[in-house]
Amino acid sequence: MNLIEEIRAYQPFNIQEEKDRINILRFLETYDDAFDRKNELAHMTASAWVVDPSHTKVLMAYHRIYDSWSWLGGHCDGERDCLKVALKEVKEEAGIDDVRPLSDRIFSLEVLTVDSHIRKGEYVPSHLHLNVTYLLEADDSQILHIKEDENSGVAWFPLDEAVARSNEKWFREHIYTKLNEKLRKMYENN
Repeated sequence: MNLIEEIRAYQPFNIQEEKDRINILRFLETYDDAFDRKNELAHMTASAWVVDPSHTKVLMAYHRIYDSWSWLGGHCDGERDCLKVALKEVKEEAGIDDVRPLSDRIFSLEVLTVDSHIRKGEYVPSHLHLNVTYLLEADDSQILHIKEDENSGVAWFPLDEAVARSNEKWFREHIYTKLNEKLRKMYENN
């Protein structure tokens, strides 16, 4: 199943996901370069909500551009397999090798605003990240390593503390809280 089919089949968790799902599909069906950051209006990204085996902690990185603890992930840069991108980004940003999907299905969808900024000496205009999130698991005893050009710290936090550590109000209130709620619902009967 390709990504458009996966997103069409995805059952939104809330109104944010329903509205964002519609907009992501519209963009993918309209723009041939949706997976390339050269599209300065919007482009596809993949993120990971990485939990430990007990599902009580989440892995976060202190992101240099956003000056905040945040989830791991990045640009698709031409790759159409968003799960592959999410796995690659976690390995690169946290320096760990043992990370695996708890499911190959989409865990969450988001359209995220990105303010203009300077990246590697170049101006990047404000744009949208059309984001697909996956639920991944990693052993929290692995040694973590920062990716100096992107983050200044990588650490495990209890679920609610991970939310509180973010300096980005929208992410705290609407994204990270939602991801924890979805995680808890998935495993509340286990």
